[in-house]
Amino acid sequence: MRLGLALGYWGRGPDPAHLDLATEAERLGYDSVWTAEAWGSDAFTALTWIAAHTSRIRLGTAVAQMAARTPTATAMHALTLDHLSGGRMMLGLGLSGPQVVEGWYGRPFPKSPLTATREYVDVVRQVLARKGPVTLDGRFHTHPYAGPDGTGLGRPLKPITHPLRADLPLLLGAEGPKNIAQTTRIADGWLPLYWSPTRTDAYAAALTDLPEGFMVAPMARARVCEDVAEGLLPVKAMLGFYIGGMGHAARNFHADLMARMGYEEEARRIQQLFLEGRRQEAVLAVPDSFADEISLVGPRERIAERLELWRAGPVTDLLVTAPDPHTLRVLAELTT
Repeated sequence: MRLGLALGYWGRGPDPAHLDLATEAERLGYDSVWTAEAWGSDAFTALTWIAAHTSRIRLGTAVAQMAARTPTATAMHALTLDHLSGGRMMLGLGLSGPQVVEGWYGRPFPKSPLTATREYVDVVRQVLARKGPVTLDGRFHTHPYAGPDGTGLGRPLKPITHPLRADLPLLLGAEGPKNIAQTTRIADGWLPLYWSPTRTDAYAAALTDLPEGFMVAPMARARVCEDVAEGLLPVKAMLGFYIGGMGHAARNFHADLMARMGYEEEARRIQQLFLEGRRQEAVLAVPDSFADEISLVGPRERIAERLELWRAGPVTDLLVTAPDPHTLRVLAELTT
């Protein structure tokens, strides 16, 4: 099981610790470092900055939002950074949800998310392969554009720049069973938002017959500390925000996932509290048991014991969100 460092996206401004954590992760032998985006900082610029200050560690987006860019624009970002980094780029993509897609990006959320994702990946793959001009008679991503409001003058094009690697790894963030199953067919890896090594039955049906080399790369907050309850507070804060605030009351993929993992009543309670403006109560309503099973928190010995559960399943890459170099070092020591 390889280790990756998940830095996420910025809050109010750039985190001055991110670059130091990334360079320390490379020194400790971590395989990868990952950035993200929501409705603030973008994933590619921060990753390029890290690429310029490192030499070996692989570079991933977990995740870049599909609604933020056309698939050809995303492919341009990926092939450019792949060249600049000497072939270290991994492209992680996510569809997000209606609130973000329509509220922030000003785009309609696709009525058929599976089709939209499949077409997006198809176009990106065509750009990276550069076997010919990009063409797709699609429902959401037609190339050349053929809509009624177009000029009809578009023509198929292939990238001027020759991509460094046609097989640049492409991973997808997916939460629903059908989306996960499609991911195993069209992508090189899966980026689970929550992963519980004790509840792999929640994903079992979608993860049968995985292709050789397929990456299963969940994110988990990690912290070496003596007080487990105190160490879980940032995990609960994250869960309260995602489950309560990242989605509509009637359509929240994160809350639905928590429900499928056995915490349906708790998920709906968190949503209700958050939507009522009782955010601190929403965070406190997150069960310690759920926060604990999807993270690695506590004394070194406890983390070592729990890591064995993560190793026993299909996880190939553990992407840790760690707030300090000491935690990074302990995890490196425990996985070598």
